[in-house]
Amino acid sequence: MKIVLLLVYMQIPYRKPGVYNYAKKDPLITADKFAQLQNKLERLKRNHPGAAAEVARLAQLGDFSENAEYQLAKGRLRRINNDIQILENQLYQAKIIQPQNTDKIQVGHTITVLIKNEQKKYTLLGSEETDPQKGVISHNSPLGSALLGRGIGEVIKVNTGDKIVEYKIIKIE
Repeated sequence: MKIVLLLVYMQIPYRKPGVYNYAKKDPLITADKFAQLQNKLERLKRNHPGAAAEVARLAQLGDFSENAEYQLAKGRLRRINNDIQILENQLYQAKIIQPQNTDKIQVGHTITVLIKNEQKKYTLLGSEETDPQKGVISHNSPLGSALLGRGIGEVIKVNTGDKIVEYKIIKIE
């Protein structure tokens, strides 16, 4: 009599990084971004009753397992519900950027710096609104965090990975 040992390994599902990332969003946003998020939330809430009605209508057609239209409508309703929940939470936690003085750099300021005899302007905002191509940087970026709390005339050094770049602060707006 021969005994066969069979090992079965349970495979863990692979999920792409970031897809199920529920990290808290940066609460610092401008008043314009706050208004944009409110408009998006209102638009989603207006679409919600129609999506729910569509799911109810398609549910009456019968077998859910073979009703592709129902599955798609249900997925759309889930996305709308999820987006509404995320936006409501983001708006609840939002802190509107309002810099107080121009002596020291704060989030919301526009800073003019001198880099190798060339002037550049950067606007320091929250992570949600960054656009390095337009000179909008995050307060969490290496340059942004180095600029925070500094004043006019100060020179900061930022490690860019392969070299160290010096920035001289010329103007704070």
